[in-house]
Amino acid sequence: MTSVLDTRHLQNPCPSSFNLAAHVLGRAEDVPDKVALTILGLTETEQWSYAKLKLAVLGTGTGLLNMGLKPYDRVLIRLGNTVDFPISYLAAIAVGLIPVPTSSQLSEAEVAKILATLQPQAILHADGVALPSTDIPVINTAQLQAMRNLPAADWQMGDPNRPAYIIYTSGTSGKARAVVHAHRAIWARQMMFDGWYGLNTDDRLCHAGAFNWTYTLGTGLMDPWTSGATALIPAAEVQAEALPHLLKQHSATIFAAAPGVYRKLLKSNGLPKLPHLRHGLSAGEKLSDTLRDAWQTATGTEIFEAFGMSECSTFISSSPSHAAKVHTLGKPQPGRCVAIIGPDGPVARNQQGVIAVHRSDPGLMLEYLGAQDETQSRFKDDWFLTGDLGQMDDMGQISYLGRADDMMNAGGFRVSPIEVETVLNAYPGVAQMAVTDIEVKQDARLIMAFYTAPAPLSEDELKQYAAQNLADYKQPRGYFHIDALPSGANGKILRRALRPIYEALNGQA
Repeated sequence: MTSVLDTRHLQNPCPSSFNLAAHVLGRAEDVPDKVALTILGLTETEQWSYAKLKLAVLGTGTGLLNMGLKPYDRVLIRLGNTVDFPISYLAAIAVGLIPVPTSSQLSEAEVAKILATLQPQAILHADGVALPSTDIPVINTAQLQAMRNLPAADWQMGDPNRPAYIIYTSGTSGKARAVVHAHRAIWARQMMFDGWYGLNTDDRLCHAGAFNWTYTLGTGLMDPWTSGATALIPAAEVQAEALPHLLKQHSATIFAAAPGVYRKLLKSNGLPKLPHLRHGLSAGEKLSDTLRDAWQTATGTEIFEAFGMSECSTFISSSPSHAAKVHTLGKPQPGRCVAIIGPDGPVARNQQGVIAVHRSDPGLMLEYLGAQDETQSRFKDDWFLTGDLGQMDDMGQISYLGRADDMMNAGGFRVSPIEVETVLNAYPGVAQMAVTDIEVKQDARLIMAFYTAPAPLSEDELKQYAAQNLADYKQPRGYFHIDALPSGANGKILRRALRPIYEALNGQA
């Protein structure tokens, strides 16, 4: 039996006339007064009904069109951790624009590179979010908020395969890649409702992340709204330590976060009883068995983990309906077609290979913008190769065996070492720089940098330089001067060999 699990017959096809935002807010007609969103502040809350949310989205859509934008124009989103972010994102899609959400942590230098390749027709910008000087029209938050009261725009319906949005992900080439997704991507997310979330209309799903994180945007907002549930999002000032009280106060039934947040909550001064909480969700980085067990002991609830990537969101997971076996990710979600691929195609069960998704998956990206050759290189026949190694057992459960390349995971963000090294190698005095992520303690991975130079350089000045040119999550947390970087016979840096060097330098050998 080959390592192919095909359940595509369980997924209905996407309608031929479709709009992602219209699908997300499709419940607004049936439950206009129901609370779609509660923003959890420390002393007060802000609530948005489905009707209010829909009017804000379509009013903002009208405003964007009134600014002279037209369907298929690209709109770069440089907004902070506020409700402006999802409203603007959905508004752009509603009227046929192509929003490009980006992390507010990106530096001016990083945004400048995006502007050069993306060439957007407008930028949505909040004060305090990095943005280089540009001639591209900039729309500020005051203008966006004023648009909410404009007459509602019409949904721009069309082919579900047309581009809907673009997100950036680090690539092995050292250059951030623009991943183009179709409107049908939201249709594919329904496979997560039973395959991961166990989501229903009565749920109150709290996501610990910021509004402007794509994990929050999908799992924390769009999916609850699609199902008619209520989304709970902490206000910008809320720290992790306050989350347990808010979960209890607002009767959260599902809690979603990256593993690092669970780790912080378990280190707090005891978790309160959470009688309404059914289970937790985890994604962004590998969840350890130790952390999962500790959460279950403390709360009496399970954490269900999902595996995915920017090019296809999550597609392998455990859920209340099918728990993962120990040391596995779970199974491909119902409706998916997933395989483990070797040099000659799908391998036999219990054999190692690259985790792959079939080309027909509605959640799979359209392309890397402006990189047709790179797009095609990710496919082997009809399989999209994730670059992650795995093994499928006889029951269809998949074990994660690590990355086929050297991609790093920093706090849930996938980061290319080449991207970081390209920036740091330009620092005066550096001969050669290499970075990798290292597990500095159980369940905690940090990016560390190793460099050769005639003499050790100031770590403080290196960190200052990195802060000026890299987003916070891409910045190394330590710098180590060594005589030579480990390399193979062909001269390629062996980044995995940096970890024993770190252990030796820190007395852990």
